Amino acid sequence: MTQVRFRDRVHAGQELAKSLEVHRDRQPLILGLPRGGVPIAREIAHSLGTDFDVLVVRKLGIPWQPEYAFGAIGEGDISIIDREVCASAGLADSDVEAAIKRENTELDRRVALFRGGQPMADVRQREVIVVDDGIATGSTMLAAIAVLRKLGARRIVVASPVASIQAAETIARQVDELICLDTPEDFRAVGLYYDNFEQETDEHVRALLTGYGALQVSIPTKDSSRQEIVLHGSLTVPPHARGIVVFAHGSGSSRFSSRNVHVAQVLQRAGLGTLLFDLLTESEAVDRGNVFDIDLLATRLECAIDYLKAHAQWASLPIGLFGASTGAGAALVAAARRPDQVNAVVSRGGRPDLAGTSLPLVSAPTLLVVGSLDDVVIGLNELAMTRLHCPHELRIVPGATHLFEEEGTLDQAADMASAWFLDHLPVHIVV
Repeated sequence: MTQVRFRDRVHAGQELAKSLEVHRDRQPLILGLPRGGVPIAREIAHSLGTDFDVLVVRKLGIPWQPEYAFGAIGEGDISIIDREVCASAGLADSDVEAAIKRENTELDRRVALFRGGQPMADVRQREVIVVDDGIATGSTMLAAIAVLRKLGARRIVVASPVASIQAAETIARQVDELICLDTPEDFRAVGLYYDNFEQETDEHVRALLTGYGALQVSIPTKDSSRQEIVLHGSLTVPPHARGIVVFAHGSGSSRFSSRNVHVAQVLQRAGLGTLLFDLLTESEAVDRGNVFDIDLLATRLECAIDYLKAHAQWASLPIGLFGASTGAGAALVAAARRPDQVNAVVSRGGRPDLAGTSLPLVSAPTLLVVGSLDDVVIGLNELAMTRLHCPHELRIVPGATHLFEEEGTLDQAADMASAWFLDHLPVHIVV
């Protein structure tokens, strides 16, 4: 079978959902194995229009060979012990009890964190699709299957983007149906089949389960030699979001910038989705000239817009652009190029003047926010104001320097941005 590569777990979930479309009318319960299976399960559930949850299980491994399971434990005090394996491995009862106690501690911690005191979804007499981001040995998935059988699931389907041939064959004998997009003959590690396989955190899993978490996404684009590359980002879309604000980071910044993350959190609390992504790859960022290549940065923003519009769950949401430093110039150029898709722009300590001849072409309402102690940039923003024909304002934050590091100044800028987007993004009506 041809090797499949996935941009990230979101992409893998979308591809798996296509193969699971025939299950839509059955309204299955989608269960993700933490951590990596949860974002994939969320995508599948969203696509099929059904609910999803997490299934917390822990395999019980032989102490000197942890990948070789002799049993499993799950929520609700479920335990499954294979006594034949225990006997052949020479495990004493005390060894079994010690393993159960050790894994129960971790299981209880995860249940408390992921569920927040809420009970697990009832699987009795339901079709359940249990999902992971890949299956290497299959021991964890086998543990999940055993738990689901004991909990009374009517029909069990296992879905995974990729699995080893051996694990797939073993699991297929234990379930009603196995859906796996690729079983490479030379399978080595799950992460090799993803372009972005960043480790999921407990906090991210919890956020996804409460419907308010960041998805790790990969945005396809091309480099200067026209080679296909991806840009990594974090997409957070609160329930009933008013729109999505795409961040255009400035010089030396990234999606992990504490300032950008802080502003994004303020916007999220106001009901706005946010996409923070790196406009340049690590190798591109080394070249200082790329930071000032406004055309390149604007093109990358357009790729991010295309990414959002290509996914049905976000395609209808209005889009705003938030630019800082040189990213502000790129945001305005992108807004000029995409007048029908960009609905509002905010610049924080930005260089809107770098948008040059694109400034008069911007139609999206634009807010320029500058610190009162950032004299040079104030002048450059005032210059840009003279060339803007769209609705626009310049607001000065007292006592702030270029990076808004002074106490309370970044919050003021974030609140201004939030209000501007809420005032100028068109109301999104779900039909």
